[in-house]
Amino acid sequence: MTIAIEQLEAELKSDESHFVIEGVSWQTYESLVQDFEVSGQRKRITYNDGRMVIVSPLLKHERWKILLRDFVKAIGREHRIRIFSAGSTTWRARPKKKGLEPDECFYIQHEPQMVGRLEVDLSKDPPPDLAIEVDLRPYLMNKLQVYAGLKIGEVWCFDGLDFEVFALQQDGHYLKVQKSIALPFLVPSELKRFLDLLSEKDEESVLDEVREWARTLKA
Repeated sequence: MTIAIEQLEAELKSDESHFVIEGVSWQTYESLVQDFEVSGQRKRITYNDGRMVIVSPLLKHERWKILLRDFVKAIGREHRIRIFSAGSTTWRARPKKKGLEPDECFYIQHEPQMVGRLEVDLSKDPPPDLAIEVDLRPYLMNKLQVYAGLKIGEVWCFDGLDFEVFALQQDGHYLKVQKSIALPFLVPSELKRFLDLLSEKDEESVLDEVREWARTLKA
């Protein structure tokens, strides 16, 4: 199956567009990821055993994911937890035919193994401990299947209304949990109120409140 960037651009005409293709080969997926990187296209691709979903990020999507990233970093600083940020790295597991770019991801428990690293090979290196997924469309379960295939231990999911945390279980499936695994002292649902503040306050004011709250948490 051949897919040209020009064809996709015709479909992805606005930031609200998304494009779903079935029956895509792994080779086509990898080629498209490379083409987007070279062309500088701001598209996110999720590949799940032949199904490919491509989206253009919305402004509110970017605002929420940046704020959640800053929450993790602020909490880490307050508790002197070393965190290796891997951003929106493209993660791929060819044997399982799965790949995606998280909105943000982090090494926390495995941070010591990543110090100074600029490249990661999932066939030899650990996957990130925590990923953030702001998903404004009905593809969350599809993405969780991909995250499971990549063996990412914990995923924070926000759809603009609900904030949920999923932890990877030994059977390879995610279970919705009420307490973080990556940051065990944290009840992530409490972060929802700070996300809501973004419509009332500037980012730095919200982060100030997060830092103040983080100081009250017992590690």
